Amino acid sequence: MGIFSSIKNAIFGGDEEQAKTEAAPAPAAAPAAPAAIGEVDVAARLDAMPGADKLNWRTSIVDLLKLIGVDASFSNRKELAGELGDINYSGSAEENIWLHKKTMQELAKNGGTVPAEFLD
Repeated sequence: MGIFSSIKNAIFGGDEEQAKTEAAPAPAAAPAAPAAIGEVDVAARLDAMPGADKLNWRTSIVDLLKLIGVDASFSNRKELAGELGDINYSGSAEENIWLHKKTMQELAKNGGTVPAEFLD
């Protein structure tokens, strides 16, 4: 599992939660229909996490990763950057801004609703 998958699972809910839901027995008379997946309000989920008020997750990739419990080390950020298209990540401020915005854009592509400032 990649770094982006870890981020997505931390915000949207992990695969374990989905597996528990899918494993629950359905009544014999009613066949189980697949549950519709609604969009996740990313900002609301992040704001509701403990410590969100002490971290600048809206602009800092490091704070975003810390908030969701993902290792914010350079090596993890470099791996995330590679997953999102920057194979020459060096950790500069400009790259970190790009990495944060790109992460938010990918969350939006994967079913998240993110603030408009992350989508341009």
